Amino acid sequence: MAAAAASGTGTGTGSTGSIAAAASKNNVTSFQRRSPRASSTDSGGSRLVSIAGTRPSVRNGQLLVSTGLPALDQLLGGGLAVGTVLLIEEDKYNIYSPLLFKYFLAEGIISGHTLLVASAKDEPAEILQELPAPLLDDNCKREFDEGVYNHETSESNIKMKIAWRYQLLPKMEAGPVSSSRFGHYYDSSKKIPQELLDASKCHGFFLPEKISSTLNVESCSLTHGYIQLLQFIQKIIYEEGFDGSNPQKKQKNILRIGIQNLGSPLWGDDVCCTENCDNSYSLTKFLYILRGLLRTSLSACIITMPTHLIQNKAIIARITNLSDTVVHLESFIGSERETNPLYKDYHGLIHIRQIPRLNNLICDVSDVKDLAFKLKRKLFTIERLHLPPDLSDTASRSSRQDLAESAKLLGPGCGVMAGGKKHLDF
Repeated sequence: MAAAAASGTGTGTGSTGSIAAAASKNNVTSFQRRSPRASSTDSGGSRLVSIAGTRPSVRNGQLLVSTGLPALDQLLGGGLAVGTVLLIEEDKYNIYSPLLFKYFLAEGIISGHTLLVASAKDEPAEILQELPAPLLDDNCKREFDEGVYNHETSESNIKMKIAWRYQLLPKMEAGPVSSSRFGHYYDSSKKIPQELLDASKCHGFFLPEKISSTLNVESCSLTHGYIQLLQFIQKIIYEEGFDGSNPQKKQKNILRIGIQNLGSPLWGDDVCCTENCDNSYSLTKFLYILRGLLRTSLSACIITMPTHLIQNKAIIARITNLSDTVVHLESFIGSERETNPLYKDYHGLIHIRQIPRLNNLICDVSDVKDLAFKLKRKLFTIERLHLPPDLSDTASRSSRQDLAESAKLLGPGCGVMAGGKKHLDF
C-alpha cells in the first residue's frame, strides 16, 4: 500500500516524488524557502543596484561617495552623502583649499563618475589637467613611511610615552589600511594621466564664455552668472538622466559638481565687497535652488568659497544653514601660529563646522575637535593636534583613595603632614 502510494505520488507529481525520495535517503529535508530577492533577480533586475565608487552609510543608509581624502571621509561619517553640498571655506591665501577641490574631482575620474566643473577664474580644461595622479598601494605606503612622523612605532614605545587612558581613544586613519578601502590617495607632485582624462566624461562651465552670450534679465535677485550656472546644472541633470523622474536606463552613475570660488567678485556678486550689499540674497538663493536640484538627483557637489572676505556675519550664517557639510581651513601663513613651536610640524588647522542631518532628528557631531593638516612632499594628511586633557571622570579609583588618605593626613595643620607617608602636591 505504501508502495502504491509512493508510485501514485510519483506518477501524479512527476519529478517531485523522486526529489522527495532522494532527500529522504540522504536524511535532508526537501522543504526550501525561496527568497524574494532570488525571484526578483530571475524575473528582471535586482532591487538594489550598486553604483561604482559608492557605498551605503552604516548610520542612516544614505548613499555615500568619497571626497578623495580618506581621512576627511572618516571625519564626515564615512563620506559625502549623495544629494548634498560640501562647502569648503577657503584659507586666507587660497593655497590648500584647491587641493581638496582637486581631490574630489580626481576621485570622480578614478571612480568613473561624470564631472561638472564650474569656475569664473580658471578654465575647466586647465583645472582637469592639474588634477593629482592616483597612488598605488605600494607607493602610498612608501610615502607614509618616509614622512617626518613615522606612525609605525613599536607598541612598547607608545605605551611608555602615552598614558593608558589615551590608548582607548579612536585613532585617525592617517595612512592606508587595506586595499579594500573607500577612496584613494593621490600624489600632489604628479598629474593625472591623460588616458584617464580622455576616458572620463566631463562638462565645463567657464563664466566669461557663458556671460558673453545674450541673456534675458529675469525679475529675480540672482546675478547673471548664477542664473547661467543653475540652468547649465539643471540641463545636465535632466538630459543625462541623473534626476529621479527620468532615471538612467543603461547603468546608473553619479554626477560630481565642483564650483570654484563661489561668491567672489568674479561671479558678479558684491557680497565680499561691502557689508550692506544689494545682492546679499543672490548667493543664498542660489544655494537654496542648487540644494533643491541635488536632493532629487544622483549628484554630489563641492563648493569653495572665500568666506573670510565676507564682512557681514549674518550672511555667513545663512550660507552655513543652506549647506549640508561645512569644512573650514585655517592656514598658519601670515599668522602668529606660524612661529609657535606647538604648530611647527603643521601647516594649518581644519575645522568641521557642520555635518548634515540626514534621516535623523538630531545633527551628527564629530567627536574629534582638535585637527591639524600638513602638506608633505606628495600627500595632504590630517592628524590630531594634541591629546585631550585629564578629566575628573576618568580618574582611577586608586587615585581617589590616595586623595582621601592625604586629606586625612593633612589634619588641622601642615605640621602633621610632615610625619605622614604622603606628600602635599601643589
